[in-house]
Amino acid sequence: MSLNNNNDQKHKEYYSELLMLYEIGNAMRSTLRLDEILYIILTSVTAHEGLEFNRAMVFLVNEKENKLEGRLGIGPDSGEDAHNIWKYIEKTKQTLHQLLSAYKEFGRRTDSHLNNLVKNIRLPLDTASGVLAKTVLERKPFNIINTDAKSAIEEKDPVIALFNSEYFITVPLLAKDRVVGVMVVDNFYSKRPITEDDIWKLTMFANQAGLAIENSQEFERTLILSNTDRLTGLWNFGYFRHQLNEDIKRAHRFNRYLSLLMLDLDFFKEFNDTFGHLAGDKLLQQIADILKNTCREVDVVARYGGEEFAIILPETFKEKAYSSAERIRKLVASTHFPHSELGQPKRVTISIGVASFPHDASTSEALIGAADKALYAAKKTGRNRVCMYSQEFE
Repeated sequence: MSLNNNNDQKHKEYYSELLMLYEIGNAMRSTLRLDEILYIILTSVTAHEGLEFNRAMVFLVNEKENKLEGRLGIGPDSGEDAHNIWKYIEKTKQTLHQLLSAYKEFGRRTDSHLNNLVKNIRLPLDTASGVLAKTVLERKPFNIINTDAKSAIEEKDPVIALFNSEYFITVPLLAKDRVVGVMVVDNFYSKRPITEDDIWKLTMFANQAGLAIENSQEFERTLILSNTDRLTGLWNFGYFRHQLNEDIKRAHRFNRYLSLLMLDLDFFKEFNDTFGHLAGDKLLQQIADILKNTCREVDVVARYGGEEFAIILPETFKEKAYSSAERIRKLVASTHFPHSELGQPKRVTISIGVASFPHDASTSEALIGAADKALYAAKKTGRNRVCMYSQEFE
């Protein structure tokens, strides 16, 4: 009788695990955006209704540069943080679906210590880079779940040492005939032993995750090609308008700030007339590079048209946006731009208008209008300056 009860219990657990993997698979199929896919993957790995690991990190293969790049880390930043999170989840009875839905509110936030550590990691794909690179190169998991297993890898692995992981699992994210990345999980805070059943579930899950990531990457490549300005490589006007609408909806829903910068090159027509349109195109490309390298990952940098650019700054109040605009203006003004094959340098300046939601406008159209008026004021008062929108501009 006891044996039958044990078998029934095992069947129930097995069915429950398969159902969980099925539900996670459905969640991953609900979107094609890579940042959302990665959030779903790592939330599923760390959720109490998922695989229940304390921390999870994902690194993706950059085939062009033959590197492994950190993309996302989810997990508490301290033991106290972990305790508070688990206590909150237990008290509120949060389901996996509810945790995944939280992405719409918190998915673009990147302020956790763990996530910042992960996103700063770039590893050459060679065996000297440690166990993460080996996971990709050898296309197999590394189960470092006891002292003997740990002694088999290098004592000073460059990445594992950074996270102070004692026992952990690395698993390749496979997609058809290639490895798209690697996932790392551990139980850093709870110290719960990692079991063979944990490894089985994670391996099964990783097979789904790898395919979801590959599909997402293909979608994003198509999205980028269809929404990118060919000259500068920035987002085009159409994508900018779409994203501004979406970001304002989000800011309105969650009572958050959002700012918009409108930028324009000073005396660009004179530059073109003097040095030619090829030199003008080159200048626009160089300005675009400065904007991309200066802005945050969550910012949306677009070519608005001609020599005009626009930057959406999510969760940024007006004064902070002004500081960002000043930093961009000073950087452009201090850069020497070659304008001929001889590389003769020339100084170029820009004017910037700043407007913010909800203080200056409540719709995308009104926000663009406010930022444009601030830009006009910057031009009118001498150029090479930043102006914040004011009611006086009406």
